[in-house]
Amino acid sequence: MFTGIIEELGTITALVPSPDALRITVEGPLVVSDAAHGDSIAVSGVCLTVIEQTETSFTADVMAQTLTMSALDGATVGTKVNLERAAQVGDRLGGHIVQGHVDGTGALLSITPGDAWRVLRFSLPSELASLVTDKGSITVDGVSLTVSAISDPAETAPWFEVSLIPETLVATTLGERTLGDTVNLETDILARHVERLLAVTAAAPTNESR
Repeated sequence: MFTGIIEELGTITALVPSPDALRITVEGPLVVSDAAHGDSIAVSGVCLTVIEQTETSFTADVMAQTLTMSALDGATVGTKVNLERAAQVGDRLGGHIVQGHVDGTGALLSITPGDAWRVLRFSLPSELASLVTDKGSITVDGVSLTVSAISDPAETAPWFEVSLIPETLVATTLGERTLGDTVNLETDILARHVERLLAVTAAAPTNESR
């Protein structure tokens, strides 16, 4: 479990592909400072398990399904990533509850600069549109953010916007994103549970149909 508050900017230093997985090594001295074999570290929003480590880096295996669902499929040596260690019981929840289970990806559609803010608009997969709401929480490349605007439900190409403060632009990879870049998206876990509850309830047989 994570909070979406990025602790460190890391760098991918090695990628070893196999037929159904990818072994990835990431440089991140802070997140490995107290890491142990089997610990979880979020890499740009993807929860990975430490299988090897040095004083400054860790190695993890990425399954084929994760590659299909996330932007790690297009990662290269030298790619910058957002890093966060798993939350400890008793930590302050500075962001929101993040699982590190990516729901899909979006593309950066536009960048609107401001005096102190930068507004980024991302495409949103249609199957995730019902899970994102104005002023709700969303995780973009592992960063906990508040949705500042969202497309009308009638639009055929859904999108959402987030407004980034200077600290977020400096402390995460979002400040370096350019138009067309692909990002990992994780919707709010509460929204996912509500959607599932409504679906199951709607499918349940009524007394009249029994």
